[in-house]
Amino acid sequence: MNAIPTVYDVAERSGVSIATVSRVYRSPDSVRAATRERVLAAAGELGYVPSGNARGLASRSTGVLGLCFPDYSDPDTLDAEDDDAAMLYSDQIIRGMERAARRHGYALLIAASLEGGPENLVAQVAGRVDGFAVMARTVPTEELEAISRRRPVVMLAGPRAQDPSLDHLDHVEVANEDGQYELTRHLVQDHGLRHLAYVGLVDESPDVEARFRGFRRACREAGIEAAAPALRMPMMTQAEGARAADLLCEGDGDRPEAFVFANDQMAVGALQALERRGVRVPDDVVVTGFDGIPLSRLVRPALTTVRQPMVRMGEEAVDLLVRRLSGQRPEEPVSLMLPVGVVRRASCGCDEATTLSTATLPTTTS
Repeated sequence: MNAIPTVYDVAERSGVSIATVSRVYRSPDSVRAATRERVLAAAGELGYVPSGNARGLASRSTGVLGLCFPDYSDPDTLDAEDDDAAMLYSDQIIRGMERAARRHGYALLIAASLEGGPENLVAQVAGRVDGFAVMARTVPTEELEAISRRRPVVMLAGPRAQDPSLDHLDHVEVANEDGQYELTRHLVQDHGLRHLAYVGLVDESPDVEARFRGFRRACREAGIEAAAPALRMPMMTQAEGARAADLLCEGDGDRPEAFVFANDQMAVGALQALERRGVRVPDDVVVTGFDGIPLSRLVRPALTTVRQPMVRMGEEAVDLLVRRLSGQRPEEPVSLMLPVGVVRRASCGCDEATTLSTATLPTTTS
């Protein structure tokens, strides 16, 4: 092979997600034996060596960029036969970073773990990369401040104003609030729905809270009461989405007309639970998600959602890091707001033949 094999090459060869490849090297016991053997065989065939093994480099530059994110992978999709279907939010960001890093001649070191806490993530990457991207709320503020004095750091997701002490860092986010607003307005104005239930997250997630603000704004304009999410789930997985659907279907028959989920994974789980119950989507209830992961277009009925540019987020993060490292960026921090688009599909009652993004919200840069 002419090019150095990457984690994406191994994922493609072995038929698993990028995050699964990372887990094989980081915590092999957490991956099924058959899957682990398949990944290691593919790595051997390609001659792949994890970038995390490149320790002891003498030069100040490692030629490696890092990504830290909490591993909220969904066990229901880890071994899906269609790897594109199993690609979740973090996998798509990794794909974008991997693509851009390869273009700039860098390797990518991925640290994704809930074990040992966020400090464990920092320990894995801080001393072994030239710069790294960090998902919002993954690493303690004091740790990021110390690291950013030695190397460039880009924050991914979450509003920049969430933590003013990190205003000096470059930041990439998407139009979460406006995207959820447009989707909710579509449900209210185009489908005439009035009884909508928003399903969010127990933990304070800046992205999820921004989406709820958009939902509430659209409801308020339509004269619909929406003071708080109908449910807050502990995890944003398919299993929790299924449980949320069961909870919303219980009671005295006062079922909402629409289940508005904070992400696609929960919405997909809800579709499966509703099918088991014999509840028809969208005839009996509408279901929507947020993210635009590949699985959203493959389920039946296909999921109406807000598509965010996850791959582009990863690419933009790498571009910002490389420009900082090369001195091409101004001293002032860069903040990018990437556009999103509402995708109308069958789960809200739209014609499957017109499954296209609506007018995309504008990009803003400051």
